[in-house]
Amino acid sequence: MPADKYLIDAETADAETGAEVPPQRRAGGLRWSETLRWLWTQLTSMRTALVLLFALALGAIPGSLLPQRPTSPVRVSEFIANNPQLGGFYDAIGLFDVYASPWFAAIYLLLFVSLVGCIIPRIAVYLRGLRAEPPRTPRNLGRLPAHLAFAAAGDDALDRAERVLRGRRFRVRRFDDSVSAERGYLRELGNLVFHVSLVFLLCGVAWGALFGYKGTVAVVEGQSFSNTLTQFDDFTAGGMFRASQLVPFTVKLDSFEAKFETGPVQRGAARLFRANTTTTLNGVSTDQTLEVNHPLVLGGSTVHLVGHGYAVDVTVKDAQGRVAFEGPVILLPQDGNFQSVGVVKAPFARPERLAFEALFLPTAVDTDNGGASAFPDALNPLLLLNAWHGLPKEATGVPENVYSLDTTGLTQFTVDGKPLRFTLEPGQSYKLPDGSTIQFNDWKRWVSLQVSSTPGLWLVFGSVLVAVAGLCLSLFVRPRRVWVKVTEQGVEVAGLDRTEGRGGLHDEITLIADGLGLAQVPPDGAGSPQSDEEN
Repeated sequence: MPADKYLIDAETADAETGAEVPPQRRAGGLRWSETLRWLWTQLTSMRTALVLLFALALGAIPGSLLPQRPTSPVRVSEFIANNPQLGGFYDAIGLFDVYASPWFAAIYLLLFVSLVGCIIPRIAVYLRGLRAEPPRTPRNLGRLPAHLAFAAAGDDALDRAERVLRGRRFRVRRFDDSVSAERGYLRELGNLVFHVSLVFLLCGVAWGALFGYKGTVAVVEGQSFSNTLTQFDDFTAGGMFRASQLVPFTVKLDSFEAKFETGPVQRGAARLFRANTTTTLNGVSTDQTLEVNHPLVLGGSTVHLVGHGYAVDVTVKDAQGRVAFEGPVILLPQDGNFQSVGVVKAPFARPERLAFEALFLPTAVDTDNGGASAFPDALNPLLLLNAWHGLPKEATGVPENVYSLDTTGLTQFTVDGKPLRFTLEPGQSYKLPDGSTIQFNDWKRWVSLQVSSTPGLWLVFGSVLVAVAGLCLSLFVRPRRVWVKVTEQGVEVAGLDRTEGRGGLHDEITLIADGLGLAQVPPDGAGSPQSDEEN
């Protein structure tokens, strides 16, 4: 019948009843409520959940391949400096802070909603199926994939079938002429446990991201670190973090041991990194050892050893003979042999402030380029310096990079028109043209500590374990239905697997028949025993 016949003007009334006819919708049109329902159906489908899970895993790849600003801000700055166009594009779309980017959070939240929308209806369906009895016996068991026919086995065949099936952990339903049995309900329970665990896993990750924190600090041998915001070199925290969450403790670096391979094979490879520390928590001091992958746990916070290097202990005196700077200066390693660079700044020197660009060679050797380090350990330490001077700089409150030198307003010292460069061994000093001096006292080691707290970590680990258990249930439990039916010709036993790709159904039917003490009816036709006797 043509569709036009059903299009009636909304302003007309039925000729007989006088009732106003409601306006008719255009074919294919959806109300806003129907559109929302359709979108919700699509979002909460299992296919969408799998797509979002794949998108989440795909989105996490840049977080592993590219340096991340919360953990490696220096490497991010170097990447952007070396690749200005590509680095700027990556920074604009949040690839240097993937896990805090808006698009990653959107995928995360959509996956959470999708999983919850999938799970709740499935739980209701599972509970109804759990309370339901096994289905009625099919009329024609011979059409099932596993079927055996037996000779008559007495009036108690159904009683014996019921006992055998219960013994094999089937749920049994008795009919007048048959027994219906079913098992494997734990498989769907495993699926639900797996998906519920994913929801709790996402909750645990969100908990840690909102309330957790992570900070890094460099500590030189003989110095201490206190767990306060002002002590961190770099600090990131979740949106719900409060400074009051920081547990007050102190870590003092007593010494740091580093050993490297000295043999011809893998020469220079790391063999031992060990930090000997004194920790103070709640007024109690304890000597503890900190190693890679063996962190310290202090009041819910975890302290990891994530890096190390060399620091040079220098003393700078200005032209008036006053100490303008004294102490260790951290230098950053540049290669596997720990050739390290840094800056010594003496802003309070008078009449002019002083600054030095430093290059430290733990095991110095001569090369065509002037010098290099041949081994990561300090076997022949040498400090190379060039010096700068300038008028005192007005304090602006703007922070400066302690590892690089801004030469604005500075002039490099020269000798005979050439830039002044000199080298120092431990214990040596050098007098600059203006009368100021710098002395290389000794070298020390420094370590980079990462202090972090992830409140939901236990929930994440627990969810992973429970998810694995649920996955095992869904993989190894076989949902199966079995029927035993008494007919005029004898007894039939048939079975049906509720999942594809499962084996062992025919063996199960045979074992049930053996438990009933039944003998299979010989087939008719060529090749049967009866046919052989007749021939």
